[in-house]
Amino acid sequence: MTKILVTGGLGFIGSTLVDMLAAEGGNEVTVIDNLISESSSEEYRRPDVRYWIEDIRNINHRKFEESFDIVFHLAALSRIQPSFKNPLETISVDSYGTAEVCEYARRSNAKVVYAGSSSFYAGPYLNPYAFAKWQGEEMCRLYAECFGVSTAIARFFNVYGKRQPEEGDYATVVGIFERQYKDGDILTITGTGEQRRDFTHVEDICSGLIAISQGEHQGDIFNLGTATNYSINELAALFGRETAYIPARPGEAQTTLADISYTVDKTGWTPTRDLEEYVSQFIKENVK
Repeated sequence: MTKILVTGGLGFIGSTLVDMLAAEGGNEVTVIDNLISESSSEEYRRPDVRYWIEDIRNINHRKFEESFDIVFHLAALSRIQPSFKNPLETISVDSYGTAEVCEYARRSNAKVVYAGSSSFYAGPYLNPYAFAKWQGEEMCRLYAECFGVSTAIARFFNVYGKRQPEEGDYATVVGIFERQYKDGDILTITGTGEQRRDFTHVEDICSGLIAISQGEHQGDIFNLGTATNYSINELAALFGRETAYIPARPGEAQTTLADISYTVDKTGWTPTRDLEEYVSQFIKENVK
């Protein structure tokens, strides 16, 4: 039996990972989540998983003294635009919170697989979110170097799929387009729409995390993407609806594109889900 802790396990990506881990069999899964994120929901609870409703910054409190084999650290204040509104809280959760999780892993002799961000590649000083997630990576490296904790950093590229947030500051562009399509609204594109993104299905992200967790690492970086990107205009065109342009937002990269060669070589993982097929299936299911 492998004892696994998933931080942020009631969120969009975390709950999908929990479902996959539970379906594998042979895993005893515990989740810690404070349900603050707009993508988190009580509806994602499973009867075969234990849940701690708590902030990760309190994880070293005495009541959580328990050992795990693997910690998947996904809890964070994600997304770029909200980080401009509250940079101190973003840094506290994403950077200091990661230090707390690494310390917990040190005390329980667990591996850490950390959910980093591809926002690093546009520059860690472009926005508070990118900076805080990068500092989380540095915490993982620190605990690997100083304390021998096995840590791996998985940099996600523009995740989409089931349970993605469709409204609010934390909504994904695929989620926004899906909501607008279902409501019969015009699809809104920020800026010129020529910014390009490597869209990666949530199930590919989670299978990648599981593949990474099988090894021992020392702050190694693994990109989880598809090595293909689309412009926002090209994405909108897949939905076949009228579009309108709205002002560009600060702090966002022009292009993201994953080099997954190291990840594939070291873990054998490859992405299997295709964006165009996903959107085509979505349209078939939502034709009125």
